[in-house]
Amino acid sequence: MNTVLGIWNGLTADLQQLIITTAEVVGVMVAVILSVAMMTLAERKVIGWIQVRIGPNQIRIFGLPFFKGLAQPFADVIKLLLKEVIVPTNADKGLFIIAPLMALIPALTTWAVVPFSPDFVLADIDAGLLYILALTSVGVYGIILAGWAANSKYALLGAMRSAAQIVAYEIAMGFALVGVLMAAGSLNLTDIVRAQSHPYVGYSWPWQAAGFLTWNWFWLFPLMLVYFISGIAETNRAPFDVAEGESEIVAGYHVEYSGATFATLFALPEYANMILVATLASVFFFGGWQSPLDGYVAPGVAFAQPSFFWLFLKILWFLFCFLWIRATLPRYRYDQIMRLGWKVFIPVTLVWICVESAMAWFRVGPWAGLP
Repeated sequence: MNTVLGIWNGLTADLQQLIITTAEVVGVMVAVILSVAMMTLAERKVIGWIQVRIGPNQIRIFGLPFFKGLAQPFADVIKLLLKEVIVPTNADKGLFIIAPLMALIPALTTWAVVPFSPDFVLADIDAGLLYILALTSVGVYGIILAGWAANSKYALLGAMRSAAQIVAYEIAMGFALVGVLMAAGSLNLTDIVRAQSHPYVGYSWPWQAAGFLTWNWFWLFPLMLVYFISGIAETNRAPFDVAEGESEIVAGYHVEYSGATFATLFALPEYANMILVATLASVFFFGGWQSPLDGYVAPGVAFAQPSFFWLFLKILWFLFCFLWIRATLPRYRYDQIMRLGWKVFIPVTLVWICVESAMAWFRVGPWAGLP
């Protein structure tokens, strides 16, 4: 230990910071990948419980008699990695390999600006909201390339369906985040969380809003619904999973992918984006790491303190909603999906932005304390 400390103290401050930052980035990426693995198991178990089934319950860790089924995600990963990667003869081989990476990289790099606690965020940049919008928009190119590079009409049709759906709901999601920007007055995600932590003043009501009532969901409830539902559509989750054409009996844009490329293009980005949408919904509308009991119990009580624990619970709730919706609602027709995105969500967000402007003008809600 003394030798290690001696080597560490002998390094320059810049090199020490580089090592610390690299360790933090690797730690976050490993946590995301492990969360994706556990999410695949949770999905099958939760939907099994809802549909009165059992779900995976056989694969164990080293044959141990407890935690039955817990090793199922790892067995799936090993199976996918060992399967042969088949590249169609007439495919554009370069784009065929690049497409999964273009879908995967935005799903992982977006986590750089997510504030996990009051003291931990990889990159606390001022334009964090723009960074997220930019990277989440890039993911659609991986889907388009996957359908185009395979040189298959079915894959191309699936890619066009998915791309059109993502673009439609990306616009509604962006307008919903404009409302968050107006409420927080900052593009920095840490500032957005902190802006939801202060009790409002200037009410004519007989009670003082605090805790969970100061979070954005209370005043931006329509935008919160639009954002979360748009997130479900962005990740191609049921009931918006129209990439899989039922009449075509194929899997959409990834129909020609197999093995590791299938896992990279479909499984990992989809579930990583699910977790990301749940995390961002918690940060933008539910106070992030803030405690719902803040202002209702004594400040010294542990449950009133902000921490990653509260963010974790909120993420779990939104992820459960993802699975709950999939197990409950049937798949929509494509025209219904596009109508919802263009003719319902975008007008709703625009109207509520106008409502926010009126609330700011009359000093209501988050704007009550403005000079």
